[in-house]
Amino acid sequence: MKNLHALILGGTGATGKELLKLLLNDPSYSKVSIFVRRKPAIKHKKLSIHEIDFSRLNYYKSLINGNILFSALGTTLKDAGSKSQQYQVDYTYQYEFAKMASDNGVEIFSLVSSAGANPKSIFFYPKIKGELEQAINNLAFKKIQIFQPSILIRQPELMRKGEKIGIKIFKILNKIGLLKSQKPLSVLFLAKKMIGEIKSNKRLSSSTYKLKDIISD
Repeated sequence: MKNLHALILGGTGATGKELLKLLLNDPSYSKVSIFVRRKPAIKHKKLSIHEIDFSRLNYYKSLINGNILFSALGTTLKDAGSKSQQYQVDYTYQYEFAKMASDNGVEIFSLVSSAGANPKSIFFYPKIKGELEQAINNLAFKKIQIFQPSILIRQPELMRKGEKIGIKIFKILNKIGLLKSQKPLSVLFLAKKMIGEIKSNKRLSSSTYKLKDIISD
């Protein structure tokens, strides 16, 4: 696979930043397009930056063309300010963008979801992630790859104090054999896995990667 055009939704977020850096340095990709609210400072001959209003995604449908869409968009309830706003970012924007990509003939979709995603969950966050997975699997992509990481270790400048403490606790528990299903995972490791699985072409048309699949060779 060469001369690929990758699209990234959420390219300024923790995982998206790592995807962007890796794709720009990958000779298999001749073009990378990111769709963002605010233009980042990064410049590269392969990079196209589209500053968009996510509440008017239909205006940008003609721009959503390429071979592969990586979706790493997401927010927290605290940052969103309400459940309805979080739902809009974590479900509505991602689904609408993916639907337009599918309609435009983008063949591969790679999604950052979450451990425990389940549309029937009684908890809000895993429920919306599960609903998104379910909706995405009904779209006409030739290949869909859904990644369900546990706790993500973000870049140091993005980490809050509470995150750092929580990750340290989980690492200690993991060392003594506890909560291994919640092993913290760096966003760089996840990004490398997402790109690597596109290249390996081993999986079926629709695949879900749980933590054990992500960290396996």
